[in-house]
Amino acid sequence: MLKEYYEVLGLTENATDEELKARYDELKAKYSEERWQDGEAGNEAARMLTKIDTAYAEITASRKETKTNTEGQDVYEEITRLIKEDNLGLAQTRLDDCNERNAEWHYLQAVVFYKKNWTNDSKKQLEIAMQMDPDNVKYRNAYGKMNAKNEYEQQTARQQTQNPYSQGYGPMDNGEQMGGNACSNCISCCYTYLCVDCLFSLCCGCR
Repeated sequence: MLKEYYEVLGLTENATDEELKARYDELKAKYSEERWQDGEAGNEAARMLTKIDTAYAEITASRKETKTNTEGQDVYEEITRLIKEDNLGLAQTRLDDCNERNAEWHYLQAVVFYKKNWTNDSKKQLEIAMQMDPDNVKYRNAYGKMNAKNEYEQQTARQQTQNPYSQGYGPMDNGEQMGGNACSNCISCCYTYLCVDCLFSLCCGCR
């Protein structure tokens, strides 16, 4: 229903409070003048005045309620809990509801993206968080671990390209190729992923 109210005002749901107020004032002045016209034009303007008044009242009331429920430390604690419960859909909804998007918001968005395996998007959000709060150790550690993971994946891909028999399936397998080197790589890979997962899981609620 809110979407329809935004359409009445000719705005999207991403409009700022300032844009919302400016658009309402503009339409209010327009139809307040046109309602004195004769015939159907005046009647239509009067109907539009009622529509824009209703739309503006509903949108501002909704935003006030959202602001009360989603701004400040409490909402970040709720989002952190939702992430730990793997309720990523609701966590994303809570993030979208936040009007103020500070460094912690971008960090939590990075965690959600990481959990969805959207690594590039997660990295971009971490970079924004670090730009906004460059002294935050949590953000820098998460970024470092993510880069280490990406570098490991790239290195592994290069090795497999250069040596297609490195997984132990080639016709000239030796003892190392049959398992020793593969196991070592597997352990290293699991450790790298575990570091990133633990960092996101344990730090996303810290301040």
